[in-house]
Amino acid sequence: MLKHLRKWFVTRFLGHSRQRARLVSKDGRCNIEFGNVEVQSRLIFFVDIWTTVLDLKWRYKMTIFITAFLGSWFFFGLLWYAVAYLHKDLPEFHPSVNHTPCVEHINGLTSAFLFSLETQVTIGYGFRCVTEQCATAIFLLIVQSILGVIINSFMCGAILAKISRPKKRAKTITFSKNAVISKRGGKLCLLIRVANLRKSLLISSHIYGKLLKTTVTPEGETIILDQININFVVDAGNENLFFISPLTIYHVIDHSSPFFHMAAETLPQQDFELVVFLDGTVESTSATCQVRTSYVPEEVLWGYRFAPIVSKTKEGKYRVDFHNFSKTVEVETPHCAMCLYNEKDARARMKRGYDNPNFILSEVNEVDDTKM
Repeated sequence: MLKHLRKWFVTRFLGHSRQRARLVSKDGRCNIEFGNVEVQSRLIFFVDIWTTVLDLKWRYKMTIFITAFLGSWFFFGLLWYAVAYLHKDLPEFHPSVNHTPCVEHINGLTSAFLFSLETQVTIGYGFRCVTEQCATAIFLLIVQSILGVIINSFMCGAILAKISRPKKRAKTITFSKNAVISKRGGKLCLLIRVANLRKSLLISSHIYGKLLKTTVTPEGETIILDQININFVVDAGNENLFFISPLTIYHVIDHSSPFFHMAAETLPQQDFELVVFLDGTVESTSATCQVRTSYVPEEVLWGYRFAPIVSKTKEGKYRVDFHNFSKTVEVETPHCAMCLYNEKDARARMKRGYDNPNFILSEVNEVDDTKM
């Protein structure tokens, strides 16, 4: 009882006082900023304008969308007004009865704006139209029509691409809140649970991890966010996962694992971030997507396993209870990986007769019975 109260007190009060810096948030967003970027480098974002627009947030994208159309309508409206002004088609010039204007029924800036809108969006009410008397007006009509198609194609394509990005499909892939360390198949493993909330599959799914920590090289160089590969597998391997139901992926803590020298007592004092990636192809759109999350030492529970989540109903259907998705159960677990392997080695030596404490060598005095 005291153990649980102490753990609750540490998590409740001391855990909030020391917030660890995360490179990747739980929902997969990267917490990084770029400083002192040269002006020439910033101009590269405008060279790749398509990707820049796609990466913008919706409020900025909609601002650009509205500004592009309203700006182009108003700009060409000013040009149409200038054509009418130079050709003396406006009412203030008192044109004669036989005067043929460049554009019929342009009486001011407002009517010029309306004609610009009708031309660019091809509404064509029929009340205002270009006449054949003015080559300048015909040329301006062609230019606005071409630019209108380009603006319409770019902006509508950007909106459609933003909606259909596979990043939204990644929102329906969820990871467990915590990672756990316990025995699995006689080996000490780090386990994480991942689930697909849609019935459509992710094709060619591949899962892997990166351990981010600060290391010091033998030459004395300090490397922040040094990346170490973490191999995650399921019972069928880590390639081409059959991702129809929640999977429990695990990393075997062996001699080559960076978790090998950690223990249950020293784990909370470690400084690392475990980032887990899941790559796959969306079945419905054939677009690739990546889902990622991260775990800090406080989110890795030593000596726990995940509660069962899949059951079979009387009707023969398989039911997934997401109420227990992140629920953990405490189990008996060695407090370090080294202890587990030392225990296995000791058992193997005892079976071979090495270092058997029950074996006692007693000296026997030999008696010569040949003497008579």
